Amino acid sequence: MQVNQPGFRVQSFIVATTLTDADAFTSDDIAELYHQRWLVELDIRAIKITLGMDVLRCKTPDMVVKEIWTCLLAYNLIRQRILQAALSAKRSPRQISFTATMRKVAASWQVILKCDDEMAPLLIEVHLRDLAKHLIGDRPNRVEPRAIKRRPKPHRLLTKPRAQAQADLKNGTPVA
Repeated sequence: MQVNQPGFRVQSFIVATTLTDADAFTSDDIAELYHQRWLVELDIRAIKITLGMDVLRCKTPDMVVKEIWTCLLAYNLIRQRILQAALSAKRSPRQISFTATMRKVAASWQVILKCDDEMAPLLIEVHLRDLAKHLIGDRPNRVEPRAIKRRPKPHRLLTKPRAQAQADLKNGTPVA
């Protein structure tokens, strides 16, 4: 397969796939699917960074599983709201900002739950119209460096129980 992207060298590589019907799935179709893998990277970033799943906070395996499922449920609910807003505005769901939708949903869910049955559909309609206005920029062929923007903190990580580290500080033992 060859990938031609303006401004870059032509890349040739082999793709192993289970799509065996060459008439139904041309090499151009597979190249387009390969190019869309970036959307998966964005979705993983939304789960890890935007929803705060970069660090698991629970202590027991059962609670970690619940934490992961809760986050995935929240992610799917936000994506569902994006889809509803996109359909009502006749847009692609990928054009609507995930972060803006998450913030709007967090800010408005209590108001929608507390309103009466007659007012709820109107509020939801206004809410969806508002979400559809939060578009992401057109970023064709976007290339981003894989680097951290912010500098790391000058402090070491706490690698032992806090009480033990405090006792070591009081005894004059260096914290390692």
